Amino acid sequence: MGIIGWLLGLAFWPPIFQLLLVPGLVTAMILVIIIIWFERKAAARVQMRVGPLYVSPRIGGALQLVADLIRFMTQEIIVPRGVDRAVFLGAPLVGLVVAMLPLVVVPVSPLPETWPVSMDYSVVATIALITLAPLFIVAAAWASGNKFAVIGGLRESYLTVVYEVPLVASLLSPAALVGSLNVADVVEAQSGGKWFALLNPLAFLAAVIATLMATSGFPFEIAEAESEVVAGAFSEYSGLMYGLNMGATYIRRYVNSTLIALFFLGGWKPLDPQPGSGVFYGYLLPSLVVVSKAAILMAAMSILRAVYGRYRLDQALDLGWRIVFPLSLSGFGLSLAMAYLGVA
Repeated sequence: MGIIGWLLGLAFWPPIFQLLLVPGLVTAMILVIIIIWFERKAAARVQMRVGPLYVSPRIGGALQLVADLIRFMTQEIIVPRGVDRAVFLGAPLVGLVVAMLPLVVVPVSPLPETWPVSMDYSVVATIALITLAPLFIVAAAWASGNKFAVIGGLRESYLTVVYEVPLVASLLSPAALVGSLNVADVVEAQSGGKWFALLNPLAFLAAVIATLMATSGFPFEIAEAESEVVAGAFSEYSGLMYGLNMGATYIRRYVNSTLIALFFLGGWKPLDPQPGSGVFYGYLLPSLVVVSKAAILMAAMSILRAVYGRYRLDQALDLGWRIVFPLSLSGFGLSLAMAYLGVA
């Protein structure tokens, strides 16, 4: 019992629990599978196509994603000659872990005993961690030694320069409005339906657009454009390694959507668990509320695949610098003005 108790204590230790279970890797993988299925079905319905159907037609072809997963897991992993082998194999694995790390430093419940780390500067820690993932995409592209992969990596670099500043400014806007760098304080300030998406729609819209840019969501699927650069930075990857790269993109979208849900959509509100609420009401249920809001936001982003064409790189850069960047700064300025006037 001593070993079992120690293992259970380790599994439910907040950093491990949040990274691996809720809202971590297990929840992310389940949600990514559902979102990919929804994305395919929504695009097929809007464009009057069939979409996933012939595998499990009675449940809308949902098992097609399981079939795809099995295919990725059983395909041969081919490592071309001339690649930087260590970086080529390590970048997707490290990139996947780094993509999940922001979930370790954000609270999904107001109870301090459920927080994985001290939350006094969780906004800063979150922003620092979400900026790391693009480095491994560029590293994977460079290690491949393939011209299409290098072009895809360069496109990712261009887009990173464009979207990072608006994303950071947008996420800092609620913190400026509340006057705290604690994510829990930001969520608690949204009690009574005062969601910051309604109080500051400029920052919210900039955060959503920057997230689409950061995760190759349409119309910004530029670094992996099949018609021009095959699969971009991932052109030389096959089997499970390609699946990791593709899955990491959706996981980054899930992580960013979770952060937007916390910063702009009320987080775990309307729930208000109190000390002594227990694991279910004090932690698990609030975290499921946050994940549900993130899932709805991801589904809304997925519908864009059906209604927008892909931007050219120059069009995306022009949009980023000319519209999204000023929009995010305007949102930050609006937050400062509302904080000065005591609106929040």
